[in-house]
Amino acid sequence: MTQKQARRYFGTDGIRGRVGQAPISPDWIVKLGWAVGSVLGREGHGKVLIGKDTRISGYMLESALEAGLSAAGMDTHLLGPMPTPAIAYLTRTLRARAGIVISASHNPYYDNGIKFFNTDGSKLSDELETLIEDQLERTLITVDARALGKAVRVVDAPGRYIEFCKSSFPSGFTLKGWKIVLDCANGATYHIAPSVFRELGAEVIELAVKPDGFNINENCGSTYPQSLIQTVLNEQADVGIAFDGDGDRVIMVDAQGEIVDGDELLFIIAQWYQSQERLKGGVVGTVMSNLGLEHAFLAHNIPFLRASVGDRYVLAALKQNNWTLGGESSGHLICLDANTTGDGIVSALRVLTAMHISGRTLTELKSGMKKYPQTMINVPCDKHTDLNDPAVIHAVKAAELRLKDTGRVLLRRSGTESVIRVMVEGQDAVLVQEVSHTLAEAVQNSRQLA
Repeated sequence: MTQKQARRYFGTDGIRGRVGQAPISPDWIVKLGWAVGSVLGREGHGKVLIGKDTRISGYMLESALEAGLSAAGMDTHLLGPMPTPAIAYLTRTLRARAGIVISASHNPYYDNGIKFFNTDGSKLSDELETLIEDQLERTLITVDARALGKAVRVVDAPGRYIEFCKSSFPSGFTLKGWKIVLDCANGATYHIAPSVFRELGAEVIELAVKPDGFNINENCGSTYPQSLIQTVLNEQADVGIAFDGDGDRVIMVDAQGEIVDGDELLFIIAQWYQSQERLKGGVVGTVMSNLGLEHAFLAHNIPFLRASVGDRYVLAALKQNNWTLGGESSGHLICLDANTTGDGIVSALRVLTAMHISGRTLTELKSGMKKYPQTMINVPCDKHTDLNDPAVIHAVKAAELRLKDTGRVLLRRSGTESVIRVMVEGQDAVLVQEVSHTLAEAVQNSRQLA
């Protein structure tokens, strides 16, 4: 049995689900907090940080986690709404035993999730996740009243992270004279990102910075860039930047209103690192990374590896090869020379630094990479959906025959949503569209028969 099969609650990025339904229900989250506190408490008393995005359910889940941790004798430091990478950073600098993020990233408000960082600001090991899952099977027993954990608010958390982000931008540089549009997805960066870029000198135009608990990621942010594109064009801005709900992803828009996705941003940062002799080894992408990215790296003599989808797999490949740069097409970029996880603000500042040093526009910097036409269709699925269905296998083989050696096909089950992702890419855009829809239909039919 593989580690992935053995998982009862943890997915590729923590624990996630619909609010009000186990495991994202208050009673279950109290038990989770207790289980985490009990496992961590085996090595002595300590503190755990809790941060969240702007979903209405964050209040409920924060209180539930606090109660569970206290019952296990663990102190909690409450950060309030903060980006995921900020919690990773603060977990390290405040010497906490762990950091907990209450967020469902780019998902709608009615979903939520719990993600964890260890004391180094990295994702929990498989072994520690297994220990927590084992503890969840036991009866909750509250420690003696004298040993209960305490809770405090960390009021200066935003300021600490703002200064960290600014420190990732060269001290001799300024963004004075730059006009930048920021789309904060009504999420965790709403009170952070505008301050970072303004304090670095930019003229900032804000979008989606008024969260109400329900509008996170709603027609805004990195997954819905239409408003950002239009504002960049209307304001004649130099660049547009969009984050997702928890701030670990970023996409950008150039002055012509064209989207610059995670693959292109990864190429720009890698090319700049190489020119500054700071590219340590190569770059890690995923099986979803555009074939054009691989070819661009080959042309620049930059080693490139593909990992499974999910930042934990990108991070594992980076550590295994002792490299520092990797990322996903979605804009989840990891710069290990700055932070231990994907950081949307820091990644954007890396790109702006490349623009500043080279004197080239975002359009010019991305021109070294030619993207292959790529289509991805999300097909709703359940646990019975079988990608080994003979009809699906036959459809995949037929698709590969049509594409020949000019493209590729990938079917995979999402680790964060109940969908099968059907991805097709190749040189011929029309053919890619035809093949992707045929494959998606085959997967859909398989689901209906299950």
